[in-house]
Amino acid sequence: MEKTLRLAQEPRADALLSRSPLADLIGMLLDQQVPMEWAFNGPYTIARRMGTDDLDAYEIAAYDPDGFAALLSARPAVHRYPGSMARRVQQLCQYLADHYDGDPEALWRDAADGRELLGRLKALPGYGPQKAQIFLALLGKQLGVRPPGWREAAGVYGEEHAYRSVADITGPESLARVRAHKQEMKRAAKAARGDGP
Repeated sequence: MEKTLRLAQEPRADALLSRSPLADLIGMLLDQQVPMEWAFNGPYTIARRMGTDDLDAYEIAAYDPDGFAALLSARPAVHRYPGSMARRVQQLCQYLADHYDGDPEALWRDAADGRELLGRLKALPGYGPQKAQIFLALLGKQLGVRPPGWREAAGVYGEEHAYRSVADITGPESLARVRAHKQEMKRAAKAARGDGP
């Protein structure tokens, strides 16, 4: 990858994300119930604790599950729920090993269109419809992966000049705008439920 991502807001973590599709997939997997930067710092922390400069799907899938959970749980923990996320990361890597020869880029390399790519992403362990659409938007907006119809398949996350998700983060200012959008959405949802202002 020739792109520079700034999702973790930490140079070494962002350097790994910029060169490793597997790090991107793992960061997206971890991006729930923790701040976005924390999630996308996770792949770098995992690589460092494994004693490597990069991540390998086969190596992670084959790692002793208890040992891998301990690796994610060491302080500071990679995630708020390190044990369950360790399992999910290993399941993701096992899926990539089984279906794509451990090559994450094979997910999108020959996708005929955005709908097919979205289907492949939704099939990944730990990736629901929303996460798959956000990752598809990240691929299109920042990594140059743009099969026909990718914006449509990514839904609102594919819209230009939007600040809805990690797909729109290119630095501290856009991170603040995405965070503000998420807070506004939470407020609106709360108001719709009648939970007060």
